[in-house]
Amino acid sequence: MIGIAFLAIPSFVSAQEPVTIREVEQVIPTYMSGLPDPNPMFFFGKESQGAEGRIYPYPLYDNLTNKLGEKTYQLIYLENEYVKIGILPEIGGRIFSALDKTNNYDFVYNQHVIKPALIGLIGSWISGGIEWNIPHHHRASTFMPVQWSKEEHADGSKTIWVGELEIRQRMRWAVGYTLRPGSSVLECAVRIINRTPLANTMLCFANVAVHTNKDYQVIFPPATQWATGHKKREFFKWPVVDMLDMSFYKNNYKSASWFAVNNQDDFVAGYDHGVNAGTMTIADHHIVPGKKFFTWGVDNMWDKILTDKDGPYLEIMVGAYSDNQPDYSWLQPFEERSFLMSWYPFRGIGGVKNSNLDAAVNLEVKAGKAVLGFYTTHAYKSASVSLRAGDKTLIQESITIDPGKPYTAEITLPVGLDEHDLRASITAGGRELVSYSPVRLVPVPKPVGTLPVGRPQTIKNDEELFLAGQRVDQFHDARLDADLYWEELLKRDSGNVSANTGMGILNLQKAKYTTAEKYFNKALARLTAQYTTPKNAEPLYYLGVALKAQGRLEDAYAAFYKATWSQEWKSPSFFSLAEISSLNGNYAEALNLVNQALDANALNLRAYGLKAALLRKLGRTEEALNLLAYASEKTDPLDVRFMAEKWLATKAGDDYERLVKTLTENQPDAQEVAAEYYDAGLWSDGLAVLETIVLKDGGNTVSPLVYYYLGDFAEKLNEKEPAAAYRHKASLQLPDYVFPFQSEVINVLRRAMLANRKDAKAPYYLGNLLYDWQPEEAFSLWQASAAIDPEFPVTWRNLAIAYAHLPGKDSQIKAIASLEKAVSFKNPYPTHFAELDRLYKAAGTSVTKRLSILEKNEAVVAQNDEALGDMITLKIFTGKADAAIQLLQSRTFSIWEGGSAFNTGLAWADAHLVRGLKFYRAMKYQEAIADFEAALLPPDNLRAEQRFDVHKVALFYWTGCAYAALGEKKKADIAWKNTFALKETEYAGGHDKTGSKTLKANEQLYFQTLAKQKINLTGPSPAAFEEMIKSGAADALAAKKAIGVSGPVAPDTNAAEAHYVAGLGYLGQGQQENARKEFTNALALSPDFLNAQLALDWL
Repeated sequence: MIGIAFLAIPSFVSAQEPVTIREVEQVIPTYMSGLPDPNPMFFFGKESQGAEGRIYPYPLYDNLTNKLGEKTYQLIYLENEYVKIGILPEIGGRIFSALDKTNNYDFVYNQHVIKPALIGLIGSWISGGIEWNIPHHHRASTFMPVQWSKEEHADGSKTIWVGELEIRQRMRWAVGYTLRPGSSVLECAVRIINRTPLANTMLCFANVAVHTNKDYQVIFPPATQWATGHKKREFFKWPVVDMLDMSFYKNNYKSASWFAVNNQDDFVAGYDHGVNAGTMTIADHHIVPGKKFFTWGVDNMWDKILTDKDGPYLEIMVGAYSDNQPDYSWLQPFEERSFLMSWYPFRGIGGVKNSNLDAAVNLEVKAGKAVLGFYTTHAYKSASVSLRAGDKTLIQESITIDPGKPYTAEITLPVGLDEHDLRASITAGGRELVSYSPVRLVPVPKPVGTLPVGRPQTIKNDEELFLAGQRVDQFHDARLDADLYWEELLKRDSGNVSANTGMGILNLQKAKYTTAEKYFNKALARLTAQYTTPKNAEPLYYLGVALKAQGRLEDAYAAFYKATWSQEWKSPSFFSLAEISSLNGNYAEALNLVNQALDANALNLRAYGLKAALLRKLGRTEEALNLLAYASEKTDPLDVRFMAEKWLATKAGDDYERLVKTLTENQPDAQEVAAEYYDAGLWSDGLAVLETIVLKDGGNTVSPLVYYYLGDFAEKLNEKEPAAAYRHKASLQLPDYVFPFQSEVINVLRRAMLANRKDAKAPYYLGNLLYDWQPEEAFSLWQASAAIDPEFPVTWRNLAIAYAHLPGKDSQIKAIASLEKAVSFKNPYPTHFAELDRLYKAAGTSVTKRLSILEKNEAVVAQNDEALGDMITLKIFTGKADAAIQLLQSRTFSIWEGGSAFNTGLAWADAHLVRGLKFYRAMKYQEAIADFEAALLPPDNLRAEQRFDVHKVALFYWTGCAYAALGEKKKADIAWKNTFALKETEYAGGHDKTGSKTLKANEQLYFQTLAKQKINLTGPSPAAFEEMIKSGAADALAAKKAIGVSGPVAPDTNAAEAHYVAGLGYLGQGQQENARKEFTNALALSPDFLNAQLALDWL
């Protein structure tokens, strides 16, 4: 355990100014965000930062207005004589600013505008400052408010705590920002807490943004010889890659992530050589091995998207228990991990070769001279610096040094000196602060890159098959499912312990408790066949979890107690036993059991909360309060259960106000506290705590889930009238953003459904919770909800999603009908039009019908970029290019990092190509040329990051034709030559995974051939057209065979593209009728296929 109060504090002789904390209401220019989407967003394989991009149970925050206004934020400033740190709890608890007061250098990127973009896991994200990515990269709540508190310590240091409950995995995290008098170091104590009975995975990277320019360098430790990218697929010699020093920002011409292969050093730094100042990160490499930097690349569009005037930035990241992304480690049930990360500014020494929390040293040897520099994080009136070569002292000085006054010296070296014999050192008070000798690099072989996980059937070794599934599970693979690997293993060996345990846990996560029980019993059958006490008690513990969730407490008790025989499972098992005893009303026995849980794991946060409640129940209130104070310091100072327990013990006004404010502002925490009392059978406590927020404001802003819990608690206490009243109130609350996230609420909602069969909301909410876990059950619940209240559009939309992901044409028809009903209500949702048009496209609905519906609802459609993009795309297809271009110019579009559903740049190119060809046919050649040239120059408001130049070859070809028609042969030839001046990799992406030409490559080969014929150059042989015909026919047949094999009905785009390629081949051979037939077939399969329509128009 790393605690703030226990850090060693060095002794200094200089006077020290006190640390101050100020709360400031600060107006910051802000690009306003609209309300998040009130529709639940389920998971269908979307990837985010290389892992599953699961949004639910959070809303989708993609409603960016891109309109500048002003907004007042509460900033917390932590300051001493050397640094001033700004903290923004309202936006993720991030460090918002960090100033070196000795030279006014912003040692983290200081934003002067809040300008969100679609980069976060659930949408809105801002650059700048220090972002905490826990338990996923660009975590879901990075743009949301978090809890915060402040502490003062006896040594004069002060701490700001920020933290939250992360509701996807129900874990908590907290970070304590600490400044000490006389120190330039910002200490960050990080705590990550698995509060659940299941093992959870977590990733933890601190993302430090810094201002960057041509002089900026990211400095990995000198021992670093290799770097890699995401997933460790490839490795590169560091720092010179392709003859460029990639540690310098100026040499990164495109976006890049560089991870140092260095698990032996404690620092990573960034340095601006132009201003001779930088940023230092220090962390114990045994715990925090990750060292990474990311850049968008020089002059990237994202620099403009994310700020107005603050310029480009790059990110220097450090990762705990991980050295790559995605790269997750495990937290066992009720495990907490704690560690330190620290930052400080450093200046005046030209870079760094070694550093720690006391000091940084730089030593540059060049042309017979050594340049030596030291920076210290505290003031020393009498420090000693030295540079030695073996036994010879080259320089030794007594100096005064402090964070505002670094030391540098230039020394002429003896001729023939080996720089590796040098040793630079600084000492103070008889203690060496830091030293450095140039590293003798022994070449390290290139590491072996990781490979994508193969298909289950291809993995012959059973252990490797299990591990493949575990990697898929642990790394949250967006495209693969662990159960496919473990089911394959169970086909080979039905009793395999690892696979049965893994499958059991997967089913526990999905609240399929009886199925989970079967798998655990299978594992135990093998484990106990020859043993009374198996070494592996994991399935025993999880069997207890499955049984307890089913209400089979006696059986669960036996399983948990047997699991306590294993040290590994002692704490979670004893805690679970304590909950069961508490459920049975045996508080004295429960207290004995929870003490044993804490003996086995002194950081079991849930155990402290339960113990405090049990002490209170037994009349030992003073002990409970002392325990809570101890537990808050030791585990999580922001834990809401601790706040609830303190109020229940004291009923003091200040405790009440803090609790009510916290529960009101963080209602998922209210539900989580309720679940804890529910798990332990403390019904009256749960009722009392939840009633505080209901009584505070009359309950008008309280989540209906709080009322459902209140109704359930009241029923458990045999208070029938209050139970009915609470449940009735729940059914009347607004349903927007009500996305349950707890397994405990399943029974709460089921009992509410039984108690009030006219309540349409309870089955709707339960369906939301279960869809990603049990889609069939969710489908039935939504059907029941719609039968009770057929006027709620989101239920129909959810039913449409469920139908759309069932196989068969009939399901597709029902999906469309459900969404058509959803958009028929007053005040339809913009999202529903985008989703409906997606279904129409999949069903091959006519372009005319699709466009008509969107145009009739344009005011609503325009509120959603994807829906508006659909309308623009269809307008282009139907020849309404002028209107499409006008819409594209009408607003600033928001795009997702990695690509949006609506490709703004491609739409711009398509619209100008369509209009240009129209002008060309009308013999308005100058106007045509203007459009062809404009097609490749998308305006800034489109933020056209995605590939918009796929038509580049075609546009050059048609530009040449237009110039030729004007008689300007020289310009025509230039344009035609431009078609084949491009390398394939510049325009088409080459080949697909099967090695065949992609559609774009074939299309561009076709236009290149035509261009070469125009200028009488030898182009591809006629065999190229024959190859297009053959490959198109083969691909069309393969696509036809694949249709309807499994899963939802999808548009026949693969087959349509194959027919289009064959048509190009026939067109190249002059077989116009065969070409027409192929293009017509393509449009029959995909009625909005613009390429095929343009080709037909030209015939």
